[in-house]
Amino acid sequence: MSFVKEFKEFAMRGSVVDLAVGMVIGAAFGKIVTSLVDDIIMPTVGYFTGGVDFSDMKVILEPADEANEIAEVAINYGVFINVIIQFIIIAFCIFLVVKLINQLKRKEEAAPEEPAAPSNEEQLLSEIRDLLKNK
Repeated sequence: MSFVKEFKEFAMRGSVVDLAVGMVIGAAFGKIVTSLVDDIIMPTVGYFTGGVDFSDMKVILEPADEANEIAEVAINYGVFINVIIQFIIIAFCIFLVVKLINQLKRKEEAAPEEPAAPSNEEQLLSEIRDLLKNK
């Protein structure tokens, strides 16, 4: 088997394609959550905390020096707070999806199976029993 053919079989296998689709959807979902946190949740939290913008919160270790073209050195803990909130939202959404999938699996498992039809031997024995009862 040639290397190219083997790679093509690997790449077109269902699980690899499913993983690729999941990655693309996950990246898009991450952008949605980032926008939700940055554009809706954090401004609302800032409003209720007196206009605090978390993304601007930082500890300046060394201020910028424009004369010598030295950039500011700071610890941006406000951005870190935003990222933690994004993580919590994503984790909660994943939890809900997994919970829904588990409920659907339980319903499938709980569905009663039809009893198996009696085998030929059981049918013959039942007929013999019924004949003996009638005598």
